Amino acid sequence: MNHLVVIPARAGSTRLARKPLRLIAGRTLLHRTIAMARAAIAGRDDVALVVATDDDAIAAHAREADCPAVMTDSAIATGSGRALAAALSLAEAPRFVINLQGDSPFQPEGALTAVLGALERGAQVATPVIALDWAALDALRDHKLRSPFSGTTCVRAPDGRALWFSKTILPAIRDEDRLRAAHPLSPVWRHVGLYGYRLDALRQFEASAPTMLERLEGLEQLRLLELGIDIMTVPVDSPRFDSSGIDTEADIIRVERLIAEHGDPTPAL
Repeated sequence: MNHLVVIPARAGSTRLARKPLRLIAGRTLLHRTIAMARAAIAGRDDVALVVATDDDAIAAHAREADCPAVMTDSAIATGSGRALAAALSLAEAPRFVINLQGDSPFQPEGALTAVLGALERGAQVATPVIALDWAALDALRDHKLRSPFSGTTCVRAPDGRALWFSKTILPAIRDEDRLRAAHPLSPVWRHVGLYGYRLDALRQFEASAPTMLERLEGLEQLRLLELGIDIMTVPVDSPRFDSSGIDTEADIIRVERLIAEHGDPTPAL
């Protein structure tokens, strides 16, 4: 086992209580995330999957899906910190650690394997992004009127390095009507809630204090950028329907509506 995929699943979400156990169209958020991860790594003997939690009921729920669970300290504040704790609890430390956010069960197909590929090619940290067409950008703008802190955008360099992430839609767009007429894609990239780390980069992240900008945006990856650790972004196609993370009751309602309209993208467990 060279790679470890960790699903952090803490009980104490401030915006959506006991979020991993919440039902979405009859299946819990955690079971949906486990099913998606298991399908993505199927056939790879070098990748293991585990849930990292601070709650006995969540651990038991993971095991109901035949997914191992590791108990981690409830004082750990970030998903990446919980992923590192899970990695260090193993008898043999993995080379790469994938933090598959437990509130993002509707990942684009191929996102997890694309991140693994970037790490294997030498990236210190890797994460997927989606190029938004104009309709998707309009939908994100509309969504943020109701849930302004749901959904993250990324500004990236031509070589794929992330320059910044924000809960605000970046970049601002001058002369938008002309750009809409000229090209089907907007200049906005939406970040997908999935991070891959070399173990040493993850250790460095956890050894450093949270930064002011990280706290203001509520985005832990900003600490990596402020530490000078490059984050390689990997473009992936949009999933069957475009969904940000599940952070609020409004997000659950929105996703259940999308499932009713387009079908359920979550594989069977």
